[in-house]
Amino acid sequence: MTQEVTSLADLVTAIEALPCRPGRARRLVALAGAPGSGKSTLAELLVRALCAQGTSAAVVPMDGFHLDNRLLLEMDLLARKGAPESFDRAGFQRLIEAMAVDEEVIYPEFDRARDIAIAGAARVDAGVEVAVVEGNYLMFDAPGWRDLAALWDVSVRVDVPREMLRERLVARWQAHGLSDAEAEARAEGNDLANADHVAAASLPVDVIWRGKTE
Repeated sequence: MTQEVTSLADLVTAIEALPCRPGRARRLVALAGAPGSGKSTLAELLVRALCAQGTSAAVVPMDGFHLDNRLLLEMDLLARKGAPESFDRAGFQRLIEAMAVDEEVIYPEFDRARDIAIAGAARVDAGVEVAVVEGNYLMFDAPGWRDLAALWDVSVRVDVPREMLRERLVARWQAHGLSDAEAEARAEGNDLANADHVAAASLPVDVIWRGKTE
């Protein structure tokens, strides 16, 4: 049964109550949601709260699995960067499977300033008890993507109204130096299209987060 949560303390309690599955190295928490929904902020807050309670935790973003711009250009997908087909889904799944059983895991990290993924740039240490994974398509009902659902110990969808998403996304692109018109076009043309894609094909989750994230 899906639970609605607005309190970080309640989310922490739900995660800490989960036993680690036999044979697993750690618990895996999925934070899924649209671009601009506040996943990254919530992930950081959640990890800090878990660590404050004595549970070692780390954030693992999905963004490191963006395909390189050169490959996206060859595939005619550069304008749709951030869409499901613009990620290395199989590589991402291998990372999640490895985090479930391996004590230490190395993974790529996305450098937003340079708009590239950096291989081997981050690590989940052996002592990490909870990996909080954040990304758009963690609970996405599409071929291949839906296979991820069975890997999570708990799945959370960050639920934000579409108009709020639009405001945040426009503000994000303005902060990157785009004009008002350019920021609106970028948000409407790609980010919100991806948000609508996520909303139309979301798998059921354990928790819906409706608390404040930004």
